[in-house]
Amino acid sequence: MNVPLLDLSVQLHELRQEIIDAVIANVDSTRYILGPEVERLEENISHYCHTSYGIGVSSGTDALLSGLMALGVGEGDRVVTTPYTFFATMGSILRLGAEPVFADIDPVTFNINPEKVSRLLEDSDKRRGVKAIVPVHLFGQCADMDPLTELAENYGISVLEDAAQAIGAMYPSRSDSGVSWKRAGEMGNAGCFSFFPSKNLGCMGDGGMVVTNDSELAGKVRTLRVHGGLTRYHHSIIGGNFRLDAMQAAILNVKLKQLPVWHQQRRENAVRYRQMFLDAGLLETDNLRVPEPAYEVEARESGVSDYHVFNQYVIRAVERDKLRDFLISKDVGVAIYYPLPLHQQQCVRHLKTYGCNYPEAEKAAAETLALPIYPGLTPEMIEYVVDCIKEFYQD
Repeated sequence: MNVPLLDLSVQLHELRQEIIDAVIANVDSTRYILGPEVERLEENISHYCHTSYGIGVSSGTDALLSGLMALGVGEGDRVVTTPYTFFATMGSILRLGAEPVFADIDPVTFNINPEKVSRLLEDSDKRRGVKAIVPVHLFGQCADMDPLTELAENYGISVLEDAAQAIGAMYPSRSDSGVSWKRAGEMGNAGCFSFFPSKNLGCMGDGGMVVTNDSELAGKVRTLRVHGGLTRYHHSIIGGNFRLDAMQAAILNVKLKQLPVWHQQRRENAVRYRQMFLDAGLLETDNLRVPEPAYEVEARESGVSDYHVFNQYVIRAVERDKLRDFLISKDVGVAIYYPLPLHQQQCVRHLKTYGCNYPEAEKAAAETLALPIYPGLTPEMIEYVVDCIKEFYQD
């Protein structure tokens, strides 16, 4: 059996004609950059994310870059973030002349550990120059945001959520009045999304969005995406070409209404994996650890579904590299997210953080493996993946 890591043909088949009609309508409109389709998507996404404003941009990377620029991050500033994520998180910081400052991750969720951030900020030398925190909602699950936003408020710094992998994911924010569930992107000063094709909500090219409840911040991002000038040839600030194509917005407007269904299918696949791993006896040994959603119990009590949206289904595995090669030989698509933590990347060897010790991030980089989780994955395909893994550990 062939089980790809990702197969977009299923969702394309479901929406093919509607997508074609939307693209043709956009072609006929001759409005290809920004325009009504982008405005409609901005309204739809901001409503979905419980925010007041959405600003469509050219990619998830440019969402991070323009978000940081709007927050005033620049030369000599420092930004706290995780060493275990996609390069764009750190790359956006570095492109502005700022310095990434890392805090290690939680070993269960793989998200930045608030306790590590707290210890970092308690050190006056390490805190000096820190302008923002960029938590990443990795693999489709929100970072533990309450303590992070509290720290940011206490120290007078901003929070920019990197929610590229987590559109729609929800977090149980706690207060004296109880639990209030919030969407990824609404908890910091702003949130950033990617619409890369492999994301839960993906376009047919590149695309991204910044969401916020801050009107001034929204205005800055909107200005930054058109070279810093809302009036043609008049530039109040230095921005960039961060505009979202209208055709991608048209496609996303069609797909967005299916997102809750696709999220549900991903969660059902995750539940099926866990049960099949249990039935196979694979969770009775130390060879394998499956994802443990942090907010599942509270979600069940509250009737909330999107506590985890499983952009990836990432396991920890003994002899990870050998398992990866074995699964590939069995025509099972897998991927390593991420084989080298950010603090070990060659391009940052000039930084103080290069080669520092972040043991949980390094352990995750050596042990994690992503299995297929996409909507359209059949129970038979999941069973085949589990059987292959069982075969590997029995040999």
